[in-house]
Amino acid sequence: MRALVTGGASGLGLALTKALLAQGDLVVVGDLAESRPESVPGDAAYLTLDVRSERDWEAARDWVDREWGRLDLLVNNAGIATGGRIDVETTEDWQRVLDINLMGVVRGCRTFTPIFKRQRDGHIVNVASLAGFIHGPGMSSYNATKAAVVAVSETLGFELDPWGIKVSVVCPSFFRTNLHESMRGTDTAMESTAIGLITQAPFTAAEIATAVLHGIEAGDAVIVPDDIAVSMVAMKRTDPEAYAVWGRDGAARLARRELGG
Repeated sequence: MRALVTGGASGLGLALTKALLAQGDLVVVGDLAESRPESVPGDAAYLTLDVRSERDWEAARDWVDREWGRLDLLVNNAGIATGGRIDVETTEDWQRVLDINLMGVVRGCRTFTPIFKRQRDGHIVNVASLAGFIHGPGMSSYNATKAAVVAVSETLGFELDPWGIKVSVVCPSFFRTNLHESMRGTDTAMESTAIGLITQAPFTAAEIATAVLHGIEAGDAVIVPDDIAVSMVAMKRTDPEAYAVWGRDGAARLARRELGG
């Protein structure tokens, strides 16, 4: 299998890269650095790929055509963490997370769908988050981008099915990674909360990557790779009152912090 993984030099992207290589697949990593990061395994190829750049996406497509002639798996993994109350987070913060977390996925899908259609096969995997389904307070921009990635993935799953193209969306809860290093928003109170959730999470990126590969192999349209995510999604679906209590409790804690209580 030939795979392109965006954001593949760290975090879940790196864990997925290592897992794919371990099962004998060919992998090209796309990430921001102009020169190959030391973290990228030696048996993976590397491309500079800013998911905000149409030119970088075109260069990635040209590399795939030239070097491989086809692509089997596109993993739109690159993303940033953000958080902010609606009256604190700036419109510039919103624009940044939308451009990376949502439009980065859209650009990747638009770039490689013609290749997948030409092949009449392929698999697109879009990494969203539990936040695509569970919308906690103080995270409007992040929740919005991840919910949109879920919607785009479901739409494309139907749209591309006639060409034999599979589409999956990945929705993990928090896991230990360097994602918090991407946070540059104006709501520092929310950022500190998010940093704690990421750095103290019970799961590693490698554990999530293993579950994701199982979901890819099974052809799952929605991959919920950890027990916390599974239980939260189930609570929202089967016990909406408990879900509402969870959301209101979180909002109350946030309000107390804002009021200094």
